[in-house]
Amino acid sequence: MSEEISRYFGEPLGDMQTSRFSDGEMQVIYNSSIRGASVNLIQSTIAPADNLLELLLMIDSARRASAGYITAVIPYFGYARQDRKDKPRVPISSKLVANLVTAAGADRVMTMDLHAQQIQGFFDIPVDHLKAEAIFMPYLRHEHKLENTIFASPDVGGVKRARTYAKYFEKEFVICDKEREKANEISKMIVIGNVEGKDVILVDDLIDTAGTMTMAADQIIKNGARSVSAICTHAVLSGPAYERIEQSQLKELLVTDTIPLSKESPKIKVISCAKLFANAIKYVYDHKSIQSLFIE
Repeated sequence: MSEEISRYFGEPLGDMQTSRFSDGEMQVIYNSSIRGASVNLIQSTIAPADNLLELLLMIDSARRASAGYITAVIPYFGYARQDRKDKPRVPISSKLVANLVTAAGADRVMTMDLHAQQIQGFFDIPVDHLKAEAIFMPYLRHEHKLENTIFASPDVGGVKRARTYAKYFEKEFVICDKEREKANEISKMIVIGNVEGKDVILVDDLIDTAGTMTMAADQIIKNGARSVSAICTHAVLSGPAYERIEQSQLKELLVTDTIPLSKESPKIKVISCAKLFANAIKYVYDHKSIQSLFIE
């Protein structure tokens, strides 16, 4: 993805390497001068946590090398699901990560589809929050027949996302309401709205174990839908995700390349967001508004 961003931007990737000591400790080295330069460090903070640590070391190394302006380009912002204290004695991990990125020396953060909008406020530096709608909406308009389509949210928390797509395409939307007994385990799900004979597109910001998405797809088909597809920005796809997707009623899953897939699947299609990030970086570099990159 970094190579694609640099290609669209029109500049080669910088010469940097990561070495390790025998105990696994990382060291980041820039092999050419970046003094006074505008440096964009591209790193999704996916598992394992070494990716987050590497980003922090990249930022610190750039700051100590006298970089002029440092932007942490984080296509997928990890630890974003813990954005508040929903039970006693738990961390607010997304705030901690925001503090770490800022303390390391970043001047700006650029990311896409944060799990919770309020995370932007956890930073005391500018945050450019890009939307995958700018990628998915044109694709759907040109590649899908939408005459019989309605949109759906796989849970109550994603209603705003589904409503945005439904409003843009002038379609209806439905909601799947789920009940959890514990994390990653859904005990019950119902579909709120009529999907009879419709081609349904589920909308979410990320797909992890695929439990919610595949259960929603199966429930929608049981309620009489003709077909069901899904669009998700971040393809975390951990644990039994691939198996669940293959065995589910999902016809197609559209994702971006903010996270590299661990394996291929005939049901999963990847749409690149590299051009969107390249344009955003160029606009910031030229001190131009990035508003034009958003679909109204």
